[in-house]
Amino acid sequence: MAKTRTVYRCSDCGTASPKWTGRCDGCGEWNTLVEELDVRAATSTPLSPASTPQPMDEVTHEDAAARSTGLTEVDRVLGGGLVPGSVTLVGGEPGIGKSTLLLQLLGAAAKTGLRGLYVSGEESAAQVRGRADRLAAVHADVWLVAETVLPHIVGHLEEIKPDLVVIDSVQTLHDPVLASAPGSVAQVRECAHTLVQHAKRVGTAVLLVGHVTKEGTLAGPRVLEHVVDTVLEFDGDRQHGLRLLRASKHRFGPTNEVGLLQMDGAGLAPVDDPSGLFLADRVTGVSGSAIVPTVDGNRPLLIELQALVAQSQLTNPRRSAQGIDQGRLAMLLAVLERRCGVAVMANDVYALAVGGTKVTDPGADAAVALAILSSLTGQPLPDDLVVIGEVGLGGELRHVGHLERRLTESARMGFRRAIVPKAANVDVRELELLRAPTLRAAVALAGFVE
Repeated sequence: MAKTRTVYRCSDCGTASPKWTGRCDGCGEWNTLVEELDVRAATSTPLSPASTPQPMDEVTHEDAAARSTGLTEVDRVLGGGLVPGSVTLVGGEPGIGKSTLLLQLLGAAAKTGLRGLYVSGEESAAQVRGRADRLAAVHADVWLVAETVLPHIVGHLEEIKPDLVVIDSVQTLHDPVLASAPGSVAQVRECAHTLVQHAKRVGTAVLLVGHVTKEGTLAGPRVLEHVVDTVLEFDGDRQHGLRLLRASKHRFGPTNEVGLLQMDGAGLAPVDDPSGLFLADRVTGVSGSAIVPTVDGNRPLLIELQALVAQSQLTNPRRSAQGIDQGRLAMLLAVLERRCGVAVMANDVYALAVGGTKVTDPGADAAVALAILSSLTGQPLPDDLVVIGEVGLGGELRHVGHLERRLTESARMGFRRAIVPKAANVDVRELELLRAPTLRAAVALAGFVE
């Protein structure tokens, strides 16, 4: 017999309250309590056999060795592949390609000898098969089932015993023991806990697809991110083919790698030369363009930054930034006017990171500033020049990390000069380094007449 009661549970931290309050007592967030039915068994659940402690030097980690997924960019982000018994949460906007990526992953893993199961909760088996044909992911060791009832899914796992299982998506799962609807805080939390326990017990690597909110964060209770071993973020601009895979949490390795894939009619393909991809359509001799070598994870990328300065008819001039932080753009405009004597604040300013990418590297500050000045004066920057440096409020040009890696990639792409901070202790034989202590000095080195 079961007892049923109504509780109000926080969608962020999972804290339960007997009545609704505006603020969660657990995490302090406002308006996050959601009403749900809490079903509790009248009899206590038998405890599992007690575990046996053992000296740490006798514990082996051979079973925790990562196994390749067959996709090089995924392996790069995961530090070699998926660990048996691990649970990975993959989040991303609708239509970005999460299902495509994981279906390709199962097909590639099957070619390496791993058995996979794809559990579809949003599409029929025929729809998934149609996509698998297009992706060449049909394999005898890739199993498919359209199911949303959790006990049935666990039964399939016990029967097939896959090495990898994809649940698409965790928000569609439903445990009949719970009275709440699929996607509710209770359902997502309990279903995830059950799958985590199964993965740890039998050694199956589980990949959960997670929806995201309009703010771009993973939907569901925050405890979902805590119980899994890895959280992967799959994003990109749907108007462009480039997709980026990052790990915001990874218990088996670092989180500083990024995977780059290109979406086309045949699915997702790894990008072998990302700098070449970003600069493929570059037009030289145009004002308002600057090239910056950034580092995303451990991978150097050359990205074109563009700016357009136009006369404004508004009391408050427009500031538009795509792929660049809006606040950073406003700060650079203030530094240009106050420290460099460039009258730009009264103009409309548009800034863009070409290719649909997002540049969060502070080392791109100097390049954005010079692109703005280039557009304002109508004078293009030299075609063989790259610009690196973080700009401070005092107008100084500050050192950034991985400078040698950035410059080496610049030389590989055919650039011959680089504006760098004066304090940069690096030397690349193929490049002429133009050292600037301040943004004002960088302006002069770039050939602009004060």
